[in-house]
Amino acid sequence: MEAIETVRHSAAHIMAAAICKLFDNVKLDIGPSTDEGFYYDFDLEHRIGPEDFPKIEAAMRELIQADVPFIRKEVTREEAAKAFAEQPYKLERLQDIPEGETVSLYTCGDFTDLCRGPHVASTGCVGAVKITSVAGSYYRGDEKNKMLQRVYGMADVSQEALDAALNRIEEAKKRDHRKIGKELDLFSISEDVGPGLAHWHPKGARIRIAIEDYWRKEHFRHGYEMLFTPHVGRAKLWETSGHLGFYRDSMFPCMNVDEGEGSHATVEQYFVKPMNCPFHIQVYKTRRFSYRDLPLRWAELGTVYRYEKDGVRHGLFRVRGFTQDDAHIFCAPDKIEDEIRFTVNFCLHILHRFGFKDITAYLSTRPEKAVGSPEKWEQATNSLRQALEAEQLPYEVDEGGGAFYGPKIDMKIKDALGREWQLGTIQFDFNLPERFNLVYIGEDGKEHQPYMVHRALLGSLERFFGILIEHYAGAFPTWLAPEQVRILPITDKQLDYAKRIESALLAEDIRVKVDVENEKLGAKIRRAQLEKVPFMLVVGGRDEEAGKVSARSREKGDLGAMDLDAFMAIFKESLKD
Repeated sequence: MEAIETVRHSAAHIMAAAICKLFDNVKLDIGPSTDEGFYYDFDLEHRIGPEDFPKIEAAMRELIQADVPFIRKEVTREEAAKAFAEQPYKLERLQDIPEGETVSLYTCGDFTDLCRGPHVASTGCVGAVKITSVAGSYYRGDEKNKMLQRVYGMADVSQEALDAALNRIEEAKKRDHRKIGKELDLFSISEDVGPGLAHWHPKGARIRIAIEDYWRKEHFRHGYEMLFTPHVGRAKLWETSGHLGFYRDSMFPCMNVDEGEGSHATVEQYFVKPMNCPFHIQVYKTRRFSYRDLPLRWAELGTVYRYEKDGVRHGLFRVRGFTQDDAHIFCAPDKIEDEIRFTVNFCLHILHRFGFKDITAYLSTRPEKAVGSPEKWEQATNSLRQALEAEQLPYEVDEGGGAFYGPKIDMKIKDALGREWQLGTIQFDFNLPERFNLVYIGEDGKEHQPYMVHRALLGSLERFFGILIEHYAGAFPTWLAPEQVRILPITDKQLDYAKRIESALLAEDIRVKVDVENEKLGAKIRRAQLEKVPFMLVVGGRDEEAGKVSARSREKGDLGAMDLDAFMAIFKESLKD
């Protein structure tokens, strides 16, 4: 079976061939595969719309059924330029190919494209295709350039496989965190406040508090201390850290602040923080540490701000203001292997609690341009690798994929739909300890530089919340649900009894609410189900007389009549899931 990426990329060529056949004066740009399918960017007078999709698909199927071979030909730059003399975007892409690198063309039928490949052997290897959407896309992603038409599609080796993929996409649409977030009143993003700045509504805030409470409790149990740091810092801090040199395009513009008076007056530049690490380093520098004090594990739910541009923001997944579950570890070099293993184990422990069992690690190693000695890199990389192997965690190696300042482990989980998400990160940093001249006193009484590790478990609360919404389709486990129990009095006569039950559950820190609407019981049950409340307690006249409740579960339905203590036992058991 052909690799799915190759099938998708070949389908992009087939679509381009079909569009060139159907429409006049088509200018071609590029057509890569994507995680879900493929796209191709076109410049043509005809505005492609959904009404064109069936005839494009028909032309594609005609080429697929003809089973035309994909033929690769290596050419000189001059030959390629001649072949694409009427294709300005292809000529520019040709210039991007480094000198000395092979220039190759791929032909299927009457269509030839500039492409490095690979492709399937013939068009018949692409079993099924579907055009899914069309959108505008600036050439090279630059809004100063012309807007092209980007046509998206999907392809697979068979109609059955394609149908399964399309069903997954439909299910993903139903689980879209933006849709569910609105339906369940969890969060919003106000254009009046600014794009990419999320508001947590009361129900969403309840979930966030549950996440944060668990996060803090587990950190204290695992030897961490908490920090709180400012939201802004002087330009000098960000110059020392290197952020102004390497990261300024992703930072919000500076604020000019008048400081001092008279002849001592100055104008200082301040920036809102895009990261927490320089602030944690400042705490480290307030005193002198010895090897006996290390490792230091300092964590913070620190809100940061990044200037994410139009086109990359997406619901809670990519925002401008977000709270990182951040931590920094300062450790002596000879203890780093144990510390990394401890950190990997902690990360898995946290992710498992949120229901993620399918976890893969990616180990990124030293790139060509890197700071720190090769010996440090080797020790750091080995400590990461040995920690993964000790925990028997599956991992893949990304050779040369580390940051310039150190190797890292990325933890990726699969959600209920099998989609992969990166969450935890364990990142070595040889750069900042040198830039800020961090030291500790070793057993020999001399100064030594500590190893510094950046560590996140969930990434950011906003993005993690979006992932949780889609993973659970809004039906959160009991321990996370914003409303854990809803009490449903059959008539207003049972309101006082319902309120007494509510008070008893509130005293046990259960998130509970009485439905006071004057409606039929069926309507109340349906509303609780739609709002995905884990438990319902129906109370009628007989329940009140007997001092019982009629319990219902979101998953199991009617649980029968029982006293409150019996329900509490069921409820507490559900908190373990």
